[in-house]
Amino acid sequence: MSVVGIITALRMEASCVSSFRMPYNRIVRLAEGSVVWLSGMGDDAARSAATELLELGVTSLVSFGIAGALDPKLSSGDLILPESIHAGKIPQDDEEGLFSYPVSLEWRDRVEALLPPHLTIVGGTLTTSPGVLASAKAKLELGAVTGACAYDMESAAIAEVAAKYEAPFIAIRAITNPVDFSPPAELLHAIQPEGSIKILHLLSLLYQGSVDVATLLHLGKEIREARRTLATVIRKADKELGEMPRTVTVT
Repeated sequence: MSVVGIITALRMEASCVSSFRMPYNRIVRLAEGSVVWLSGMGDDAARSAATELLELGVTSLVSFGIAGALDPKLSSGDLILPESIHAGKIPQDDEEGLFSYPVSLEWRDRVEALLPPHLTIVGGTLTTSPGVLASAKAKLELGAVTGACAYDMESAAIAEVAAKYEAPFIAIRAITNPVDFSPPAELLHAIQPEGSIKILHLLSLLYQGSVDVATLLHLGKEIREARRTLATVIRKADKELGEMPRTVTVT
């Protein structure tokens, strides 16, 4: 039986899949054909989740969530359905190795065919970064050396595991941070691994002036636009993602 494993790093990404409040770092079975794992941010967490899902019998993997733009033409809410995943490592002249991972292009194309025409959908390459890029300069530089149009912190690790197990893989990522907008680096310290906010820490940053309300409002707008896109994918392409149900069970 085919079972799709959807891996999200952040709780707000998981909420686009189901209104059920996903537990952190546990499998949630949505239906016979789909499970979700809220892994937390970063490649180690994503790699661990992908490995366990495949060892438990999941047959294909989806990296689902938000991404940062490396191409100035991309805007918040644009959908990235990459055709390849850059591994994040830049090879030296005398170095050999695998620096990109495959995407199931047939599966990717079936998802795209189900989506409404109002969505801006971009293919190309998705790369990885160990952290959120805090400047336009850093984003443009990463795009230049990798040839990627966007980046996240988990897809390369999930793609690596999928390639190892010879399991089909796709990434579904919506842009939140275009090239010309980046959240302050200090703000990241107020965020738990799965995306929950440390309220007291955030209030301290606001009091100190390290983060201002205007920036938070802008970031909130960016996230809402990305969430609308991700929710649209779930509604319209659910049959390619294991048939999204109305109820869930936790295992």
